Amino acid sequence: MKNRGFPQRFACALRGIGEGLRSERSLRTQSVAVTAVVAILAFRRAPPVWWALASLACGGVLAAELMNTAIEKLADHLHPERHAAVRILKDCAAGAVLVACLAALGVAVAYVRTL
Repeated sequence: MKNRGFPQRFACALRGIGEGLRSERSLRTQSVAVTAVVAILAFRRAPPVWWALASLACGGVLAAELMNTAIEKLADHLHPERHAAVRILKDCAAGAVLVACLAALGVAVAYVRTL
């Protein structure tokens, strides 16, 4: 991907998102949740600050899930058999997703408290 133009890099990124959506149920579930968040914010006519916070929170969750997917696929490719180091690597990546989800939940709780 190095030294490619922006359109090619953008196409690679979209291909990665598409692969994640095709192969990872959790990413599809989180995408549905993001759609619900957008619908709720639109219906409630949320102020711009809540749109910004929700965008950061939801984007963080989806980005963490995509990184988790990439790490898991690479680890499985390089070391297909079970190994303690690979388990730790995958657990840490999953932990990052959990942290992002909990942060997003914090934003949701704060929003609900303002209603």
